[in-house]
Amino acid sequence: MQNNLQRLAQKKHVHSARVKWILFLLLSQVVISASTPARAQLVSDTEDESKLYAESKQVNQFFRRFNGEEDEKGNRYYPADKPYRSVKLRKKYLGILFDESNSGISSSLKKEFAEEIVNKPEASILNFHGGNWFAEVHALFKMNGVDQTITLYMELEKNHLGYKWVIHKAHADLLDPYFVRDTSKIGRFLHPLSHELDFMNLQKAFANGDSISQFTAKDFNPDHLSVLLYEAKKGNLKFKSVESAKFHFFQINGWYFQLSDFNRPGYNTGWLISNLVKLKTDSERDLLKRYLYHEIK
Repeated sequence: MQNNLQRLAQKKHVHSARVKWILFLLLSQVVISASTPARAQLVSDTEDESKLYAESKQVNQFFRRFNGEEDEKGNRYYPADKPYRSVKLRKKYLGILFDESNSGISSSLKKEFAEEIVNKPEASILNFHGGNWFAEVHALFKMNGVDQTITLYMELEKNHLGYKWVIHKAHADLLDPYFVRDTSKIGRFLHPLSHELDFMNLQKAFANGDSISQFTAKDFNPDHLSVLLYEAKKGNLKFKSVESAKFHFFQINGWYFQLSDFNRPGYNTGWLISNLVKLKTDSERDLLKRYLYHEIK
């Protein structure tokens, strides 16, 4: 897989089906396991663990539990406290911070992830202001009178003495057809001597809106966010509501995990790890980010 991804990074144009197959292999490296649930393997203490199953009601609480910075009742621990970020506490929490209904994350992968966390405690602390994590927000807008779901990618940005959330990228399915490069017709280009005509032949580039993308650079990447901001300023795009939100983490070196909110009966609820992928190379990490940003079709 590593060689495939390296070759993929060197090419500017890759057949869509091949890219999706590579991503499928990357995201499907876990298999359904029929062995003992990972929770039982990770939480080996004999005391009753049920009290640890209180819902992680907020993302900040997930951070504290992942790092071992609060007790089972939600009381904060501080550096002077003995349990603060202790291996014992972190191991307990790691056993219950996964979505147990997702059989696609194997027990062996959870165990490997947990062992790396507890064996490298200083390098595996989630940092709220540390970057390398972002939110994916699915929001409902009305575009020219029609309801449309648009994905906004949010990041934390330093702002004076504090931080603020900003819209980093966006993707709207409704815009995709307008940015498809027409490769069915050959010969649509501007002659290399066009400059001698003061580029007057640009007229043919804009004569047909369906083929105008042929006159852009090969590495042109459409920026959906700019288009959406333009439409919003014109009054054509109106925000209605947020449908859902989830978070993508790349802070732990060599790993990616997704954080989602689960509202359901039982103890395994709240903000839980809903996807886990081991990343062997930087190329795998970069490819996965492009996939999450809808930059690979």
